[in-house]
Amino acid sequence: MPEQYFARRPSAAHRIREFTDVLRGRSLNFRTDSAVFSRRDVDAGTRLLIDAVEVKASDCVLDLGCGYGPIGIALAGTVDGVRIVMTDVNRRAVRLARKNAESNGVRADVREGALYEPVAGLAFDHIVSNPPIRAGKAVVHAIVDGAPGHLVDGGSLWLVARTQQGAPSLIRKMEDVFGSAEVVARGGGFRVLRSVRPDKP
Repeated sequence: MPEQYFARRPSAAHRIREFTDVLRGRSLNFRTDSAVFSRRDVDAGTRLLIDAVEVKASDCVLDLGCGYGPIGIALAGTVDGVRIVMTDVNRRAVRLARKNAESNGVRADVREGALYEPVAGLAFDHIVSNPPIRAGKAVVHAIVDGAPGHLVDGGSLWLVARTQQGAPSLIRKMEDVFGSAEVVARGGGFRVLRSVRPDKP
């Protein structure tokens, strides 16, 4: 069985791949490797999420489970002034994300660690993730459970999931935690889901 992309220290033989893609209207170069998610290209779910996220200048964004970096790098490269923090449990993915940010001339703070461990004490305007469905429901639900504690008032959690593989249960979980959730985009068998942390009275 191939080594999973959510392994902390992948040991699979390196299989470096490089490709160029256009995300949010900008041509970006990516270097990938074995044991990282969607190594051959930017998958349809991630692409849908990148296009759907609404971010403005001066926002602070957490790309949780960043892989080799397409979400955070696309946002950093197309939204002037945005601040990007990218995290992943996979050391190989973190190294690739750092190299890809540098090669595309964008600024991003890339950190290694599980879930919210690398950003303890920090809060963001947006948390964006293509969650690791194959890691199991407990991991995916932990992303939702931990999000309110890392969002400013009015901040948004953006997730993408396959319509036939996790989206219905994920939106119910988001509703339970945040009080509401909405489907903001559909396409290619995926849904982009958004929940907003309510402003404190």
